[in-house]
Amino acid sequence: MAAARTESLRDAYGQTLVEIGRSDPGVVVLDADLSGSTRTALFGKQFPDRFFNVGVMEPTMMTMAAGLALGGRTVYASTFAIFAAGQAYNAVRQSICYNHANVKIVATHGGLLVGGDGGTHQMLEDVGLMRGLPGMSVIVPADGPTTRAATRAVAEFDGPAYIRLTRENLPTVTDGTFALGRAGELRGGSDLTLIAVGALVARALEVAEELHKVGVEARVLDFASIKPFDEKALLRAARDTGAILTLEEHTVLTGLGALVASTTSETYPVPIRRLGVPDVFGESGEPWALLDRFGLSKERALEEAWELLRMRGKVQ
Repeated sequence: MAAARTESLRDAYGQTLVEIGRSDPGVVVLDADLSGSTRTALFGKQFPDRFFNVGVMEPTMMTMAAGLALGGRTVYASTFAIFAAGQAYNAVRQSICYNHANVKIVATHGGLLVGGDGGTHQMLEDVGLMRGLPGMSVIVPADGPTTRAATRAVAEFDGPAYIRLTRENLPTVTDGTFALGRAGELRGGSDLTLIAVGALVARALEVAEELHKVGVEARVLDFASIKPFDEKALLRAARDTGAILTLEEHTVLTGLGALVASTTSETYPVPIRRLGVPDVFGESGEPWALLDRFGLSKERALEEAWELLRMRGKVQ
C-alpha cells in the first residue's frame, strides 16, 4: 500500500481562509500574535483591512471577535489551543457562546503533537471544555481535505464553532467530504468498530488493516464532527459490530471516548475501550514518540481491539 500524502492542516486552514475572504467581504480574521504559526497571516497579507493582530491578549481577542460578530461580521479567531480554550475560556463562554455570536475559533497546536513545547502547551482538555459550552459546535479534522471542508462549513451557519488542528502534518485519509453532525465511514466491517478523531484516524485505519490481514473486519468511523455528532451512525455501529474502540489525542476523561460511552450506555450498551491520554499532563518530547509514550501506539490499539474481540467471543 502506497504511503498517504501528508499535509499541514494549518496550511489548509490558512489557504481556505483566503478563498473565503475573496468570496465574502463580511469575513474578518483575528489572531493573538501567532499568525505565522496559525497561518492566518495568509489572510492578513491579502486583506489587511479585515485582519486584526490583537497581540498576546487572548481573552481580549475573543471579546473583540464577539463584538464584531454581533455587528454583523463572520469572524474567525485563531491562536494555539492552550490559549484559545484555556487562557480565554471565560471570554469564549461569556462573550461568544452566551451571546450566540458568529465566531469560528480555529485553534492550532492541539494535543500531544505539540511535542517539545511540553505539558504546559499540550492542550488535552479542549474538546471537553468546548463540547460543554451551550451552542458550541466542535470539529476535529483528520487531514487537510477535511480541514478545508470544515473551515468552509462553519461559515455557512450563524453561531459559534471550535475547530481543533494539530501542529504536525497528517496523512490524507479522507476525500474531504464533511457535514456537521455526520460521521465519515472510512472502512466497512462487522466484527468491531473503531471510532477516532484527528491524528488518531490514520492510526485507526492502520489497526483495521492489520486486523484485516488475519480475517477480522473492523469498521472505521471518523467523528470529525464531535458536536453535533452522528448518533445514528454510532448506534448503528454498536448494533452491527457489538463492540467499540475509541481513539483520541485528548484526555480520555471528557472527549470522544466519554461521548461514545455515555451515549451507548443509555441507548444500546456494548463493550467499549477508550484509548486516549490518561488523567495526566503531557510532557516534552518528540511529537510522534509522545503518542506511544502515552499509550496511543498502534500496538496498544491492537491489544485493545483483540481484547474486545475476545470479550465478544469472536476470537479465542
